[in-house]
Amino acid sequence: MNARALRRVGLIAGVATTSALVLAGCAGGGNQGGTGAEGEKVTLTIATFNNFGYTDEFLQKYEDANPNVTIVHNKAAESGDARKNFFQKLGKGGLADIEAVEVDWLSEAMQYSDLLTPVPDDLKGRWLDWKEKAATDPKGNLIGYGTDIGPQAICYRSDLFEAAGLPSEPAEVEALFDGDWNNYFDVADKYREASGKSMIDSANSVLQGIVNQIEYTYDKPDGSVIATSNPEIADAYKSVIERAVPNSAYSAQWGDDWIASFQGDDFATVLCPGWMQGIISGYAPDQKNWKIANTFPNGGGNWGGSYLTIPAKGKHVEEAQKLAEWLSAPEQQVEAFVNVGAFPSQVDAYENPDLQGYVNDYYNGAKTGEIGADRAEAVTVLPFKSANYFKYHDALQNAVNRVFDKSESEDAAWKTWVAEVEAF
Repeated sequence: MNARALRRVGLIAGVATTSALVLAGCAGGGNQGGTGAEGEKVTLTIATFNNFGYTDEFLQKYEDANPNVTIVHNKAAESGDARKNFFQKLGKGGLADIEAVEVDWLSEAMQYSDLLTPVPDDLKGRWLDWKEKAATDPKGNLIGYGTDIGPQAICYRSDLFEAAGLPSEPAEVEALFDGDWNNYFDVADKYREASGKSMIDSANSVLQGIVNQIEYTYDKPDGSVIATSNPEIADAYKSVIERAVPNSAYSAQWGDDWIASFQGDDFATVLCPGWMQGIISGYAPDQKNWKIANTFPNGGGNWGGSYLTIPAKGKHVEEAQKLAEWLSAPEQQVEAFVNVGAFPSQVDAYENPDLQGYVNDYYNGAKTGEIGADRAEAVTVLPFKSANYFKYHDALQNAVNRVFDKSESEDAAWKTWVAEVEAF
């Protein structure tokens, strides 16, 4: 897919928000300058989570080009840990020079945009329209350098599918899953009946996938809270409890057991944005049977994606800006994609042959650049996410956890969630 097609994705997704957006402009290659004032040595800290693809070798390239700069990369295990640290320290000092912010709590960060250093105006227009709009405050300040987006496919274990009597080649699996969420759950039922095990890794990943296809989830731009009265959320919860939970190995992702299970056969599928591909290969480097189906229940969905922000109280704001520009430039976004599957958000990255023609050997020759572009084009809805989105969604995930753990019934867990929402 070319840049023009991906720019169309930005416009399609933009229709799902509140207004049409102007076309993104061209992207540049990133500022290579990074030495401190008058050649002083500078240590720059970066705080990310999960896996952004910033390997030691990747960061060494910037240090080699800027010999007075040393980069220290601190990586939290998951987004929630990073969020807690970010809001505890924002405006008080103690944050890294560059802090990664995940899209689900970006709106919270936007409330404090005056505590973050704006992206220089000459860099605006380089990202997909909706990616840039989400990080632009009411004053027109862009406060985040977009990194990846998360168009979703389905990663699956072909050996486990074959053993369960299900199709195992990507084209066949794409046909198998072509349909709505009920079809996905029907396949999961068949898998459980044949294998005695769960097809789905995590019930809450399914909740995330369904919610990401709903335009207005927990509240609306006018401030009205619809969380507990929204029939689409009620239906999503019911579907997850009654159909995903019985077919899921775990309730939540990122726990030690979930991580260890990639070495075994506790589950056979993972809903799979680009960034998840690197996580799977990292947790199970010797597994030879993971493949990718270029499909997703009910069409398409975007899960995740992040930004790099620069706290205004940082010690090296100017140098951090140069590094953030370099990290988010098309060339580096493509390299991060090659490293871990993080799909780029800068439009010019889509013209790069290293993205267009990339073949991932771990996934048995899957053309993950092409798949990511196709999955991005399938995204037609981006949920509205207010500053309260994270806490509403986190509380609903906890309700799913309680049902999964059998500490509450389906109805009781929902009522607990309703009470929590009313108390927020």
